Amino acid sequence: MPTSEGPAAGRDMTPDSVPRCRVAGTAALLLALVGVLALTISVGSTDRAGLLRWYALAWALFAAAGWCVRTIPGRPAVFLVIAGGIAVTATGLLAPPATSTDSYRYAWDGRVQAAGVSPYDHAPADPVLAPLRDRWLFPEGAGCDGPDRYPIPSGEGTRSCTRINRPAVHTIYPPLAEAYFWAVHRFSPAGSRHKPLQIGGALLALGTSLVLLVALRRRAPAQAAWWAWCPAVPIEAVNNAHVDALGVLLTVIALISVNRHNVRGGLLLGAATAVKLLPAVTAPGMLSGLLAKGGPSARRRALDALAVLGPALLVVALAYLPYVLGSRQSVLGYLFGYLVEEGYGDTGGDRRYAVLRLVLPDSWALPAALAVLATAALFVLWRGDARRPWRGALVVTGVAFLVFTPGYSWYALLVVALAALDGRWEWLGIPLAGAVAYLAPRTGLGTAAYAIATTAVVAGFVARTLLKDPPFSTHGAAPRTAAPRRRRAPR
Repeated sequence: MPTSEGPAAGRDMTPDSVPRCRVAGTAALLLALVGVLALTISVGSTDRAGLLRWYALAWALFAAAGWCVRTIPGRPAVFLVIAGGIAVTATGLLAPPATSTDSYRYAWDGRVQAAGVSPYDHAPADPVLAPLRDRWLFPEGAGCDGPDRYPIPSGEGTRSCTRINRPAVHTIYPPLAEAYFWAVHRFSPAGSRHKPLQIGGALLALGTSLVLLVALRRRAPAQAAWWAWCPAVPIEAVNNAHVDALGVLLTVIALISVNRHNVRGGLLLGAATAVKLLPAVTAPGMLSGLLAKGGPSARRRALDALAVLGPALLVVALAYLPYVLGSRQSVLGYLFGYLVEEGYGDTGGDRRYAVLRLVLPDSWALPAALAVLATAALFVLWRGDARRPWRGALVVTGVAFLVFTPGYSWYALLVVALAALDGRWEWLGIPLAGAVAYLAPRTGLGTAAYAIATTAVVAGFVARTLLKDPPFSTHGAAPRTAAPRRRRAPR
């Protein structure tokens, strides 16, 4: 029943008051998100079964905050993205790594390099490196009763273990990741343990937020919140300190730079690939429209491709060269063993190619995954928009995740950043699906989550096509042009 206060309340909602209400509502959601993330990270270190419920709540709040901020104009949106990004990122620093032990390998590889030893030459359990061990990374006796301890042989008859997973195998990380581990170790105080790597992850995450804000300042600065506030960022990039954050930052800058300068984009792509091999899958996006008809001549397009791929390959080769020369063992480390262990074989075990295996025999899964990924890459090269290389990069990267269904949620940090850069929210189901697959393995929830994520992407594709906002435009052959040089005025 209407009251006398209704019309008056309506008249009080002036145009100036509406943004303030939206800002206040978004800020309230952000505060709730920060609180839930703090609890999520604290719970994750003691109760992984309960972590998934908290994580789901954090994602729900993130979705609500991301929906609200999209209607906030200009400076208020930028302020919220920055302030909220700092608060969300800081939650990752509240506890030791909650759900991954990878950062312990990072710390060890940095220590080994500081001692003048190649990280590719010896596994952590190798007795040769025993003088470098401490009780933090290599507990003994009762210290081996804690979670995530891996036994190692001991010649002294004492019970020995390590926090480093797979202690009997050589490192798997590419050379610029190893250089990052060395740098963090070199500039960290003695005894600082896991914290410097977490701080490094926080700085990389905030750096990516700022790069996205600058890139989106004229289009939609609020989209940067999709990275800055995403629950995957404080958990995986900061708390678990995954080096993927460095690869994501370099990839984003590469995609932004390639429009202006092919060589610079290629150099940055090579650097990102030398941190974590996954960014290489964005290469078709950087070459969007290469095979399109019309536009520049075939010779011009070949030179453009060479200007991107040549520097990228050169950087990867130069990054590996010092380690190749200074190592007695293969610099690929445990890479191929890891691929087999993780089920990237013909059938994918019970975890890989989960969506494809819903409709195909297991033996068809790997060939089908490769065929789908190759089709996506060719489509981007044919119809991709050269002026928006991040769009093609998102499509190829996202399709790779949907067909291979990896069980490690931190890999999908790259998808989060690309979705924020391109504004295609439907791809954000992929990092959530990866988290479900990681936190609830062998329950079927991961397969269901990836199936839902695939459905969301297909629905988004259809909806955008019907709304005349297709994922690909007809401008694939548009040439990349360098920014014009300004002439100095005569004095």
